[in-house]
Amino acid sequence: MLKTTTFFVILLLVTVAHARVGYGPGEQEWGFVDVRPGAHMFYWLYYTTANVVEPTERPLVIWLQGGPGASSTGYGNFEELGPLTLEGDERDFTWVRNYNVLFIDNPVGSGFSYVDDASLLTKTNEEIANDLVTLMKEFYRRHPQFQLVDLHIFSESYGGKMAAEFAYILDKEIKLGNIVCQLKSAGLGDAWISPIDSMISWAPYLWDVGAVDREGERRVADATELTRIALDEGRFVDSTNLWGYTEQVIMEVTYGIDFYNILFKKNYQSLLAKLRDLRMDRPRAMYKTLVQYDARDARDDMLEALMNGPVREALDIPLTVTWGAQSWPTFNVLREDFMKPVTDVVELLLNTTEVQVVVFSGQLDLIVATPGTVMWVDRLKFPQKAQYVSSKREGLGVAGILEGYYKTAGRFSMYWVNRAGHMVPADNPAAMDFILQRATGVPTTS
Repeated sequence: MLKTTTFFVILLLVTVAHARVGYGPGEQEWGFVDVRPGAHMFYWLYYTTANVVEPTERPLVIWLQGGPGASSTGYGNFEELGPLTLEGDERDFTWVRNYNVLFIDNPVGSGFSYVDDASLLTKTNEEIANDLVTLMKEFYRRHPQFQLVDLHIFSESYGGKMAAEFAYILDKEIKLGNIVCQLKSAGLGDAWISPIDSMISWAPYLWDVGAVDREGERRVADATELTRIALDEGRFVDSTNLWGYTEQVIMEVTYGIDFYNILFKKNYQSLLAKLRDLRMDRPRAMYKTLVQYDARDARDDMLEALMNGPVREALDIPLTVTWGAQSWPTFNVLREDFMKPVTDVVELLLNTTEVQVVVFSGQLDLIVATPGTVMWVDRLKFPQKAQYVSSKREGLGVAGILEGYYKTAGRFSMYWVNRAGHMVPADNPAAMDFILQRATGVPTTS
């Protein structure tokens, strides 16, 4: 036992000693992993800057972006929770202050991840999860000091759909002895777990906040019903196209309400141009909405310039690899899988594993509106369901401010987050810190 302990200590010291200076403050590691022949996935690890002797005293938190096709190393890092903002300022609520954070450009084709041939892009959620597990096996081979460190998988939007299956398959691999990993939780933020439930909530949600009149509500509901019928009949590509059509209807009847935060101010002329895009090329416009957030937003141009300029240079990314170049085909190839729910996978996590399932939702989010999330949560079946239903919903208070609400039973928790849209870590970092602290057991520092 002593020899084994000594070995791990030596291995840890050697590995940390070789941590590199990347882009921005703190020690970092990054690299490509061939998850399949011709499929190259990129990861970027930030060691925690917490006041600890070794980074391994704090958990490892994975962040998975949505889309599919959006970049964790880009959007999640510089727009939500990394150590630097897009403008290059130090973020005062970065997750790196309390945790080791691993950004993964996933699926292959997102961000710096790429494939040698389009046929190698992932077409199902299970394929995505298998690639992620393959990446983690290589990650632990390169960074073995993290094998005994608690792992938490947190995610956003379509990333939540991927995270659920990733956690389930990773747990199976752990049990089979194929990987040494201390998986503890799966955090599903504004997650695309049951797409049709999200859509069904759109019409009443828009009515309740005053964004539509009764005619607008009817049009959104009618388009949603067409989507539901297609999904029930197994016409999955049609259901995705009809989802895009429903978004077009919402854009028209609301004059371009922001899908990610209904209170965000929007440029009216830009919105009229986006409506023209929707009418001319709906699949491409859907991609712009989900992956680029706002294709005419100067911040997207700033991020692309940052990633393909200073970041690529600092990380010595080959010039043959262009950040974001394959995002559109990555999104497009998943159109058949896009509307399929994974509530069954969430139930498997709750019924066959010891993994905590943490669901959180921003009250100002439209694309994955909270009422739709509550709908699929209410249908979940797990041993502590009755306890969850009867338990009191607690107030989420931070520094004397009501930041939201939460309910917990067994290994399941649901959080309602005030003053937040789709990007909870950026919109309400205080509530996000509270959620992370409860999931990881690590007190956060201001």
